Amino acid sequence: MKVSIQNICGQELPVITCKTAVLGSGAAGWAAAWRLAKQPDTDPVLLCAGAKAGTSRNAGSDKQTYYRLGAVGTADCVEAMADDLFGGGAADGDHALCEAALSTRCFYSLCELGVPFPCDPFGRYVGYKTDHDPAGRASSVGPYTSRAMTEKLEAAARAAGVPVFDDFQAVKLLVENGAVKGLLGMTAMGSYCACLCNSIVMATGGPADIWQHSVFPESQTGASGLAFEVGAAGKNLTEWQFGLASLAPRWNVSGTYMQALPRFFSVDEKGDQVDFLLDEMESGLFADLSDLLTSIFLKGYQWPFDARRAAVGSSRIDLAVLRQQQLGRRVYLDFTREPVEPMPQWSVLSDEARIYLEKAGACIPSPIARLAHMNQPAVDFYAEHGVDLTSEPLEIGVCAQHNNGGLAVDHWWRTAVEGLFCVGEAAATHGVRRPGGSALNAGQVGALRASQYIAAKRSEAAAPAVEELLPLLEKAVAGCTALDEAVLSNVQGLDVNTAFAAARARMSAAGGIQRAAGALDAALAETRACLAAIGELKAASRMDLPAIHRLRQVYVCQCMVLASMADYAKQVGVSRGSATYADADGVYQPEPARENGLPRADETRVQELCWADGACTAAWRAVRPIPANDTFFENVWREFRVDGNIR
Repeated sequence: MKVSIQNICGQELPVITCKTAVLGSGAAGWAAAWRLAKQPDTDPVLLCAGAKAGTSRNAGSDKQTYYRLGAVGTADCVEAMADDLFGGGAADGDHALCEAALSTRCFYSLCELGVPFPCDPFGRYVGYKTDHDPAGRASSVGPYTSRAMTEKLEAAARAAGVPVFDDFQAVKLLVENGAVKGLLGMTAMGSYCACLCNSIVMATGGPADIWQHSVFPESQTGASGLAFEVGAAGKNLTEWQFGLASLAPRWNVSGTYMQALPRFFSVDEKGDQVDFLLDEMESGLFADLSDLLTSIFLKGYQWPFDARRAAVGSSRIDLAVLRQQQLGRRVYLDFTREPVEPMPQWSVLSDEARIYLEKAGACIPSPIARLAHMNQPAVDFYAEHGVDLTSEPLEIGVCAQHNNGGLAVDHWWRTAVEGLFCVGEAAATHGVRRPGGSALNAGQVGALRASQYIAAKRSEAAAPAVEELLPLLEKAVAGCTALDEAVLSNVQGLDVNTAFAAARARMSAAGGIQRAAGALDAALAETRACLAAIGELKAASRMDLPAIHRLRQVYVCQCMVLASMADYAKQVGVSRGSATYADADGVYQPEPARENGLPRADETRVQELCWADGACTAAWRAVRPIPANDTFFENVWREFRVDGNIR
């Protein structure tokens, strides 16, 4: 790795030259950097806008889960886990097989680094069942599992000597003849910098910046739009996960927050309160108090909005909250009062809910008492963030939480752009549904696979010569500075914060848990117009420029996501996963059942989109099946001795 100062378009730019750049500072990014550093001749550097930013370090849940092959009390195997990952619908079998096969290697690597996953006195790493999990494959270190992973992986990467540049916001990927050549970046002060390299591992997380109602931490922005612009395809961009979350701080109100049976209410601009769930029961959304209270309880471990539960099930809670938001009302959880007064006998609950609370010893008065009894750290978390649940309500909303889609990658986590890899949430390796915690495993597996391929196939070439790439770098800088000069010279027009707010609101309104073809088309047209007119925004100083360039890639990403949803609404239109689609009469339908347990036609295909000069083109293909390679030991060993089976 070298750093030089180059005069580009009249500006003095720091230019890093290396073989491999990792972009992003989450668990997947640090894992990729660490694994590359252990390989010879990969010469990695890590670039990020903030080493302490991102979802992995700043998000969690009441018990954040890591999903791996079952190890105790189950006859689990790689093929069974792959089948379950593949069975989520619209998933590719090669990803499912890789994530199953390498889950134990990655899990035990984290244990060796010091992530304190619990084991019994005999060294068995026990597990529990999470959602969409038949085999007790889940493990956890508590609310901040991904933070613990990130901290240990960062320490390992830094100890291995990986150089870190933590004031580098990527604003453009440098690509020539279909191959990646580096990145153009910008500091927080609005000055340019660059990195020239042979390979890039994007670990920038999900495109969180596109949503208004989001549980992603505010430090998580994403950068998928940059990859779409240079030819990386998007896959399953329709498939997001939504659920109830507090707005300040941003945190999932899953698990015991719901099992404690809090009161829900909303307020208008005058502050008038309405217990809207009781009104919804009167209007027929819930059959009776038993149905209502049980649905609140079940939201605890049925937290994501699920189109299968939209008509009869716990996801009616999400729909009721969304209706209040659409009316312009603010929604709150109140742990100081019962959800209905007087509170009925516990026998009114379903057996599932009643037995759970009885076993927990939580059949006691007051939601806050129940919550503290079952999970005091859940109360402490909000106290540490300035919210006292014992005396004040908690504002919530239906929020975007995870993207199951993203950049299309192959079984080595390569995108369609030569030398550009994508790992973590930015990569589309999940289908419609995924077991809880499988995203953390997918990030670690992707980092391992990308590093293996780079070391085996891309490490022999020398780092690029600055002189050879100066014309490409000058062209990129000239294009970006033209936008800078335009927005700095404008005295009228929207400021970037106002434009961001409008873009996010438009996205959440059209692309949330309720989607209609007409609204998606309209939002797509408006977003394209905003992208075309981005030079009409105004910037008060150069310090506004990083946000301007981030907004530009957000517009690109929003166009791709909205185009994918609009195409899906027209080509398929079946409600599934965490979204319902409107029928011809404008009615949002629940997800149809599978016949005889077999996948529906929409679950056997994958939608991919490409960006070309502002146009988003969708194509459909069959899912890639789970590979059925020869596993006879002597044959695998013979082939492995040739090239390590990196092919």
